[in-house]
Amino acid sequence: MADKTRLTTSAGAPMPTNDHSLTAGKRGPVLMQDYQLLEKLAHQNRERIPERPVHAKGWGAFGTFTVTQDITRYTRARLFSEVGKQTEVLARWSTVAGEQGAADAERDVRGFSLKFYTEEGNWDMVGNNTPVFFVRDAYKFPDFIRTQKRHPKTNLRSPEAMFDFWAGQPESVHQVTILMSDRGIPKNPARMNGYGSHTYSLWNDQGERFWVKFHFRTQKGHAFHTNAEAEELIGKTRESYQEDLYNMIDGGDFPRWKVFIQIMEEEEATRQSFNPFDLTKVWPHGDFPLIEVGELEMNRNPENYFMFVENAAYAPSNIVPGISWSPDKMLQARIFAYADAHRYRLGTHYEQLPANHAKAAAEVNFYHKDGAMRFFPPKTGHPDAYYEPNQYDEAARADPGVAEPPLRIDGDADRYDPADPDADYVQPRALYAEVMDDDERARLHSNMASAMGPCSDAVKERWYAVLGKVHPDYEAGVRKAVEDDVNAVPVTDDSQVTTRG
Repeated sequence: MADKTRLTTSAGAPMPTNDHSLTAGKRGPVLMQDYQLLEKLAHQNRERIPERPVHAKGWGAFGTFTVTQDITRYTRARLFSEVGKQTEVLARWSTVAGEQGAADAERDVRGFSLKFYTEEGNWDMVGNNTPVFFVRDAYKFPDFIRTQKRHPKTNLRSPEAMFDFWAGQPESVHQVTILMSDRGIPKNPARMNGYGSHTYSLWNDQGERFWVKFHFRTQKGHAFHTNAEAEELIGKTRESYQEDLYNMIDGGDFPRWKVFIQIMEEEEATRQSFNPFDLTKVWPHGDFPLIEVGELEMNRNPENYFMFVENAAYAPSNIVPGISWSPDKMLQARIFAYADAHRYRLGTHYEQLPANHAKAAAEVNFYHKDGAMRFFPPKTGHPDAYYEPNQYDEAARADPGVAEPPLRIDGDADRYDPADPDADYVQPRALYAEVMDDDERARLHSNMASAMGPCSDAVKERWYAVLGKVHPDYEAGVRKAVEDDVNAVPVTDDSQVTTRG
């Protein structure tokens, strides 16, 4: 055995066998002293961790972000400090509603999350493949997610719940229109765009702040499945995204995205006809054109999926000097919610796991103490410095030089609700009437009819009323598509509701 890898226990002792339990005689009972049998069984019982409540089904890869244009006038973040600079990235894409065993090619929004391992710590860009979202206020986020999950009585997905919620929350119509359009089922992660979705901010060495939107435009071109194509594909494989992504990277056909930003000067936010911090709104490209920043290339499959993709923990609380947040209400809530979800799912010190730990170029010094997963020595700079302030010169200290400029707050604390009753319909109206062509609108009508067909007449009428406020042709088109769908049998009892489309 001297020239071969020797099997050992997890404590390092060599193992004599990995085939048979230790018994009392050839036919006797298994002995309690066979501690390696107990170890194997105990470890198997603990192999699974809680799945993510949202974005449970995902696919990931490592890659590189390369700066192609100078944006240092907007930000002091070092990952953008010079043209040609490269930063390692861990990406994870995901569906929103499905559990870990869900099919990849379902109609759903896709998560688009990136962890940039910069020399000043990790920056997490947590977004989607759509530039907007269903709600603008985290007060309604738990309610929304419950409508996407399983009915508590039937344990089935409920279109009745989905469309009932959307009809009562008409700001959702912008995102629902995108979801039910051609863009609702991308062929794989490489064939879709990514967006930061939220409004973030950048700040420079002069202390100037700029509002910013992040865009990741696919270089492989958009490609989508129709409902019929997706249904046929799911019948053959539920892992189409994982297969496509892994095989592309393994074969050297690397997915790439061009990275752009939109910039709004700080005072410009007060002059817009829409709320630029509203997650259900986009910034018009004519007013705020795309500015090229760099290229994202995903070029390495993880050696262990669980270690690097399932354990990956993305949180908008992870920013670096030069990048910050905004008054976006959903973003503000996610600053807490994401990190807290990771503490629950992975453990107290989840950021010390290999997928989440900052790279060697970045200092990692903090005063968090003990708790589950404390598998590393103190990172305070001095063995006696387990509190702060302290007397030790070597101990970690805060650096006032990286303080961001103060956020300008407009007005007193309130629970802002848009005053303009048409505000939530302007942008989806432009998307429907000006961006989409006749064929795209026809497919939108058909996709939506398929999704809402099982809904009760009452919910359908509530949703038609929302569509009519967007555009009369939108309402009429979906009505007709529902009437023409012979499978669209309305129900009145949630216990009968199933999912289609």
